[in-house]
Amino acid sequence: MLKRCIQAENRKLHASPIWVLFFALPLISTICGTFNYLQNLEILKDGWYSLWTQHTLFYSMFFFPAMVAAYAAYLWRLEHLGHNWNLIMASPVRPIDFFLAKFIVVAKMALLTHLFVFALYAFCGKIFAHLPGFPPMILLAFLIRGALGALAVIAAQLVLAMVIRSFAVPIFLGLVGGIIGLLAGSKGLSLFWPYALMQAGMNANKSNDVLAGGGYILFFFSCIFWLVTMFLLAGMFLKKRDIKA
Repeated sequence: MLKRCIQAENRKLHASPIWVLFFALPLISTICGTFNYLQNLEILKDGWYSLWTQHTLFYSMFFFPAMVAAYAAYLWRLEHLGHNWNLIMASPVRPIDFFLAKFIVVAKMALLTHLFVFALYAFCGKIFAHLPGFPPMILLAFLIRGALGALAVIAAQLVLAMVIRSFAVPIFLGLVGGIIGLLAGSKGLSLFWPYALMQAGMNANKSNDVLAGGGYILFFFSCIFWLVTMFLLAGMFLKKRDIKA
């Protein structure tokens, strides 16, 4: 039944306007990051690493949370219309499978977005920043770490979009979460806030690896903790949410 739920969620995205965000937000983020890098060359002197910090800072803190929030709100929108929630509660499918299916679909789109962002980063580094060679391989590890941290953001936004019927409010809360994450990261508290995990994983706006040493283990367990917490919250809500008259 989970497979059918995933197929149903994928159908919602066919010819969907949500794909505009998929292309537009990474492009806007790339433009902001590249412009900021080119305007501060006297300070940002580490080549590919400096360009990476500028690209990932805007992307991980502002654009990605907003984009994922829009994905999540869009996928829950149909269930919130009319009496469609009754169909979930009365269907032979476990309610948590609906949540898991949406999580898998949004995670897939987030992974594609990550790859798109990296391609834009490499393109701008060669064409606009005129950097020599190619991006260091360590940046691919940062990208993978960022994808792991992004899972917590995805789960959190799916919970918000499930609980809040409004389309705009979860998106606004996603932006607020990103801003709080930026503040948490500046205080060294990234592992204590789900929206800051992606920033830490991608090593955004840092010249040194913030997860060097034992930080990798703490980062991994923090991602798992927030992911499990969000799934438990979703399960509790779905069990208590009754059919509406």
